[in-house]
Amino acid sequence: MKDGVARYPRLVPKDAPQGGGQADSAAKLSPTLGELAKRTLTNLYNERPTWLANAHAKLDAAVFAAYGWGVDVDDRQILQKLLELNLSRADFTKRGVL
Repeated sequence: MKDGVARYPRLVPKDAPQGGGQADSAAKLSPTLGELAKRTLTNLYNERPTWLANAHAKLDAAVFAAYGWGVDVDDRQILQKLLELNLSRADFTKRGVL
């Protein structure tokens, strides 16, 4: 670490010149340790950026489609449907079908 900037070994080789040029440019792009400490999944989900909300909406729609459900099911309905599916699978397993 130099001047509070984290260096990534793959971005800046140890033998790279430190006086400017490519190594200096890479150092400017490297986040500080304080910035890195803030990059957690908890903080990401608390901030809920638009791209993440959109990704979750697409994933939800794909899962609902895979189960043959409409996109308007609420959490209670989801839990009920999953419980029914689980009990059905358990019954098949118990009878040796699966």
